[in-house]
Amino acid sequence: MTEQNQTEKRKSDHIEICSTRDVSGRYNFWDDIHLIHSAAPEIDFDKIDTEARLFGKELAAPIIIAAMTGGYEKGEKVNRNLAKVASDMQIGMGVGSQRAAIEKPSLAGSYSVLKDYDIPLKIANIGAPQLVEGGYREAAEIMEQAMRMIDADLVAVHLNYLQEAVQPEGDKKAAGLLAMLKDLATDFPIIVKETGAGLSPDLIGKLSKIRIKGVDVGGAGGTSFSAVEFYRAEEIGDRMRARLGRTFWNWGIPTPVSAAVASLHLPTIATGGVRNGLDVARTIVIGASCAGIANRLLVPALESTFIAEEELRTIAEELRVAMFLTGSSNLKQLAAHNPLVVGPTKDWLGHLVGE
Repeated sequence: MTEQNQTEKRKSDHIEICSTRDVSGRYNFWDDIHLIHSAAPEIDFDKIDTEARLFGKELAAPIIIAAMTGGYEKGEKVNRNLAKVASDMQIGMGVGSQRAAIEKPSLAGSYSVLKDYDIPLKIANIGAPQLVEGGYREAAEIMEQAMRMIDADLVAVHLNYLQEAVQPEGDKKAAGLLAMLKDLATDFPIIVKETGAGLSPDLIGKLSKIRIKGVDVGGAGGTSFSAVEFYRAEEIGDRMRARLGRTFWNWGIPTPVSAAVASLHLPTIATGGVRNGLDVARTIVIGASCAGIANRLLVPALESTFIAEEELRTIAEELRVAMFLTGSSNLKQLAAHNPLVVGPTKDWLGHLVGE
């Protein structure tokens, strides 16, 4: 099997596993955040405003369809269905890693379907290891190709070193990444995106000193790509890689913790374990600009545009209910809400930021 065919097979495996197996972290940290009920909210439900402004773009709700796929046959169907929903609902959308299409241009259509729709915020996606393999000129060309492919407003540089470390074909090049990001950020609108293990306060501090536009914290508690690699390794009988995937299944910094810290420094998308509109409300309450949702939408998007839109409209309605029951007529008022934080999330915050 060629390297390119291996890439397409890996992408197919990831979608198959994420849509059929349990790949979630064993603890969802959003449940540690409790909003305080207002029995007399003093607002009318039909006057609630969920509009959000993110990276200079107006969204009808603080929701991003987070990066999932592309680069193989089913990826085009998923991206087309989700792009239609993002356009209909006027919310943002990102695509999966575009490396496959940059290396094999015939696969670009599985990403460029986004061009067919009026999506207010489109986010391209390139892996960090790919950028540090060559010099600035090569990295800049990759960034340009990724953005042109979907007419992107931003490009997410994704950090997935946990997954790379546990998979047999993993690319573990990391030296020089921050210097490369600093250089690229002078010429490209970049956000830095984790993919399931979160961003530490130390890294957030370093990122805030370069000219990136923001972060997607991609924290622990949602899809564990270590778990995904566990299933892949188990299927082929690779006992060592299966053990690595199992050992690091729950590795990482919780999404609410990373998002709370990051929001003090940069516009923040909180992706990782967001299941419903109440969780979206929680992302705003802890300081994030927006919630990112991926796994919750995968199975609906594999079925049809209608099912995917029904799921997202339900999530948007749950957000409105949470706002109503906290007396929040807009996101600014919701962000001022003082929640009760308990359990491991409280412990994490106490350890990392002394609160």
